[in-house]
Amino acid sequence: MKALQDFRIFIETARHGSLSEVARQMDMTPAATSAAVKRLEAELGTALFVRSTRHLRLTHSGEAFLRQCQQAVALIEDAAEEVRSGESVVRGTLMLSAPSDLGRNRLIGWLDAFMAQYPDIEIRLQLSDRLSNVYHQSVDLALRYGSPPDSSLIALPIFSDNCRIACASPDYLKKHGTPENPQAFSQHNCLRFMVGDTIHSQWQFSRKEENLLVTVSGNRTADDGEAVSRWVLSGHGIAYKSRLDIARHLESGELVHLCPEWEGQPAPLNLMCADRRLLSPAVQALRAFLVEKCRE
Repeated sequence: MKALQDFRIFIETARHGSLSEVARQMDMTPAATSAAVKRLEAELGTALFVRSTRHLRLTHSGEAFLRQCQQAVALIEDAAEEVRSGESVVRGTLMLSAPSDLGRNRLIGWLDAFMAQYPDIEIRLQLSDRLSNVYHQSVDLALRYGSPPDSSLIALPIFSDNCRIACASPDYLKKHGTPENPQAFSQHNCLRFMVGDTIHSQWQFSRKEENLLVTVSGNRTADDGEAVSRWVLSGHGIAYKSRLDIARHLESGELVHLCPEWEGQPAPLNLMCADRRLLSPAVQALRAFLVEKCRE
């Protein structure tokens, strides 16, 4: 694949800043490496390098092309290896963003098990409750609740049946009483979550054909989901959390599901990315692994 070889030469030239060094490492002549770069520049109709007597540096166009070129070469090499071996090759670096609560309390353990199964995987994990910009930040994938805010993002379903539920600790309920219906939450101290300057003070519930939107208030608000979880476990109020985040606390009795006959807002968990070309065998393996873990 001559074009692929030209891409490799371009990537290595950008790394070393020297055609002669690339020629030496790839066992080629300097003329051959120079010709490969010129072919790419002619095809693209732009200069990829600024040349001096001793060094090459990328132009602005070259920097933009390098990022796409590296991804393309990695995907082609994975696909070629898959064809040669007859099976998916699960390897490479996955740059993943995830919510703080899910990330710290469940995802880290899941990723440990995933990497034990696939030892050629490297994980770079960012934990934040803000949706990472997968177009501009060093993140390939974002694990997030709800529908993608950007319709151009690709959303791979992980746990579609997840929803938010109201919960509190037995200690809080002993002191303040158990609400009989969602409307009563407005009379309790509610632990709220915020994104940026937006505080989530309206909690949605539904039962058959009936829908409720309850406005709540309280003395504790955080932009970190784990902080809200710690507050509710410590008995400071009622929280409106993803079932997936607190499932083990419900099972252990540390938290009580309030008004279980009412269903909270749907919160499907999706794995989001900006481009289908990023859906490598490693990403597909991670998705399948997470789907299985969420079902356990």
